[in-house]
Amino acid sequence: MAVQRSDVLAGLSVAGLLVPEAVAYSTIAGLPPQHAVFAAIVGLVVYALLGRSSYAITTATSSSAAILAATVGSFQSVGGADKQAIAFSAVVIAGVVFLVAGFARLGSLSSFVSRPVLRGFAFGLAITIVLKQIPSVLGIQASGDPLSLVIGIARQYSQWNGVGLITGTVALAALLTLRRIPVLPGAFLVLAGGIAATYLVDFPGHHVAIVGPIDVTPELPVIPDLTGREWSRLVQTSVPLALILFAESWGTVRSLALRHDQQVEANRELLAIGTANLISGLVRGMPVGAGFSASSANEAAGAVSRWAGVVAAIGVAILIGVAGSQVARLPEPILAAVVIAAMTHALDPQPLLRLWKMDRDQYVACAAALAVMVLGVLNGMLVAIALSIAATLRRLGSPQVAMLGELGDSRDFVDVARHPEARLDERIGIFRPTEPLFFFNAEASLGQGQRLCLDKPTMRAVILSLEDSSDMDSTALDALVEFEGVLRGKGKVLYLARLKDDARAGLVKAGAGDLAGPDRCFWSVWDAYEAACSALSSSGRSP
Repeated sequence: MAVQRSDVLAGLSVAGLLVPEAVAYSTIAGLPPQHAVFAAIVGLVVYALLGRSSYAITTATSSSAAILAATVGSFQSVGGADKQAIAFSAVVIAGVVFLVAGFARLGSLSSFVSRPVLRGFAFGLAITIVLKQIPSVLGIQASGDPLSLVIGIARQYSQWNGVGLITGTVALAALLTLRRIPVLPGAFLVLAGGIAATYLVDFPGHHVAIVGPIDVTPELPVIPDLTGREWSRLVQTSVPLALILFAESWGTVRSLALRHDQQVEANRELLAIGTANLISGLVRGMPVGAGFSASSANEAAGAVSRWAGVVAAIGVAILIGVAGSQVARLPEPILAAVVIAAMTHALDPQPLLRLWKMDRDQYVACAAALAVMVLGVLNGMLVAIALSIAATLRRLGSPQVAMLGELGDSRDFVDVARHPEARLDERIGIFRPTEPLFFFNAEASLGQGQRLCLDKPTMRAVILSLEDSSDMDSTALDALVEFEGVLRGKGKVLYLARLKDDARAGLVKAGAGDLAGPDRCFWSVWDAYEAACSALSSSGRSP
């Protein structure tokens, strides 16, 4: 496919955004700026070759930079040189995790971290990242959790650097203003303006830190000198890094694909982003993912294919090669402003407020946000993942059994708790577990159904609708057979409705072929109901 003019323009526009963002995100990770540049070039080119989204821009992201910094920071006893090696090893391991998951076709892992948890995590992380930029603007030293940062910043009020504060504030105002004009590369213009300002203001003389040299000389990867236990810990922290990174990337890729009616596939994206991270780590680059802000900027700039990413990679390389010495003069408050501006979309509370309005998952999302701010990025990330698992287990482990009734003469059976007008038959109880039956909930779910059945002495037949259980493990099958035995002992007949083929085959193999037979197992609730009515009539039982 030939390169189109719109892709060239979009790529150059994105390159103007990525250079200041790459340098800024390297400060979050605690790495020299060239490592974010390496990551940007590798991520853009590899994704263009292997990815499928026409708009995704795969480069260093603020969240992955923060997680990487926390990962490296957890190795407090390791020296400075090895800490950089640890960072790049973590990127390589994350890439390997992506590739293994992709070849194993585990694309469903993209939904392993629920959206509410991811939103809460992103919100808490954004607050943490923004607050950590303020000391750079003010020229002071402050660290810790957000509350400690706020207290530390306030206590050092007398030491605030006025020149740094004015520089950062002006840069942030310019970035937010230029954002309203999508056709202009706001970050690049602010970068150029900041470089120009260095010729008018002696920032080092006013004690304002600058970026410093950007050494783009290729370096061979270095294996850190770690013990076996430390390697194990590095792998353990790299796995959730990959999980969060892919959840963020897949969310971006999928939303853009839906917007433009494109076909993307999670397993393919795993392989593309995994290869990009693997190569980025090997060339001593930062972790990469499809960031929302850069990808949205690419879309807004008019990109129509992945060639825009290739053009952006070339643009980044040329800008650093030609103007790297000038970027080195850039004051750090301007980089902090770039980071803060990039995080404003994540600071929007609307997604969390929407959860409160829906009355769904709001507590989980808020807990994830608080975990990041209170426990730190790494522990907060692990807590966020644990919250996703806990929320799923809580829902699956606490199933309700709905009692069904016929809606008029429609032959449709609905939950009588929500449709009190639905008609019940005192002879025949119809129940439906609200969650799939498996080892974690089968006994509790069927036990609840058993109590409902035994409390009604007029009930002579029971229909269990199992449309949500596509298959059942041995625990669920045993619980179902035991449930049928209890009912039989009380003179009640169990019928099954809407049982899937795999589950039906499982019953046969479990020795309950009669329960899975054509006289007891039906494709619809109505068929099961008719069979139960016919059996009761033929036996002479009346209501």
